[in-house]
Amino acid sequence: MPPTPITAPAARLPSRAAPDLGRRRMSAMLLAALAIPGLAASEPAAGPAPRVLDFDWFDAARERPVPVRLYWPAAATPAQPVPLVVFSHGIGGSRNGYSYLGRHWSAHGVASLHVQHVGSDAALWRGNPFGMLGRLQAAAQEAEALARTADIRFALDRMLSDDSAGLGAAVDRGRLVAAGHSYGANTTLLAVGAQVVRGGRTIDCRDARLRAAIVLSAPPFHGEPDPAAVLRGIDVPTVHVTCTDDVIHIPGYHSDLQDRLAVFDAIAHPRKLLAVFEGGSHSMFTDRSRTGGAALNAQAKRATAELGLAFLDLVFAQDGRALAQWQSAWRPILRVAPGDVGRAQGGGRALQLVGGARTVPVVG
Repeated sequence: MPPTPITAPAARLPSRAAPDLGRRRMSAMLLAALAIPGLAASEPAAGPAPRVLDFDWFDAARERPVPVRLYWPAAATPAQPVPLVVFSHGIGGSRNGYSYLGRHWSAHGVASLHVQHVGSDAALWRGNPFGMLGRLQAAAQEAEALARTADIRFALDRMLSDDSAGLGAAVDRGRLVAAGHSYGANTTLLAVGAQVVRGGRTIDCRDARLRAAIVLSAPPFHGEPDPAAVLRGIDVPTVHVTCTDDVIHIPGYHSDLQDRLAVFDAIAHPRKLLAVFEGGSHSMFTDRSRTGGAALNAQAKRATAELGLAFLDLVFAQDGRALAQWQSAWRPILRVAPGDVGRAQGGGRALQLVGGARTVPVVG
């Protein structure tokens, strides 16, 4: 028998209807978002376009390539350093993916470093199609899951060194963020404090330089019966994004919205937000343009990118105005409006998310 993976495969998978959220007692409000054209936050003023650079780094200690793509704000300088998001792709992805996030964030002054994980990247889709399932299962094993977190640490080391064409001097060390989708969301959670125990030994991959996390469609940590035990070490603000039809289904494995909510619920740290899109699909958060519906796909991408920026304003500037504007802008198509939670559940109380800047109604 192969070793039990601590994460699960994702991406390029069909979707089906998810359970009614009204039947679930949530520990925090559902911030649902489907961006409506015309209601979105304004585009940045015209100016120099962000730079897009590829680096082909190599970790000699692990004998492992770590290719990356960097989306770099044009105005970044050592005198005006910028936040940096380190992004981890889902299974079968590459540094080329999630470009809508990299381009949008860098256009708004946030650098985005997209790491390619060579043991679970786009090479999985090549070769004999009858061997694809085996390749996916091998990529989801524990060794690769841990190697991915080491990729994040290595890439961040290189970005902050002289190996980044001198750009590292313009990165704000106090505003470093982990982000990822699907398998990459698990990688993100490991990088900010999730832990597993193997043979009586706690495996801790946390990088203390990371101050917040953006978690898109996180699967459960497969084979771990107590998600709270796995996630209790997370003590940074997190924002979680999913959708009602967020379903992973391959032979021998199924995961849906309830798993995304379970991950969110299991994080004990109170500084967290949850966004749930109506409909959609698991892979609509990738660069694929039609999955989950062509119109909805584009809208959800814009909303996700905007929510990431609003979250970072809240975390690093203690400024909740962008989040309030975002919530108001997308309210016409919210899955559950913030005010609806208290009414539906018979009242609510306030949870301070970060530093007094913003309160979030929660059921309790």
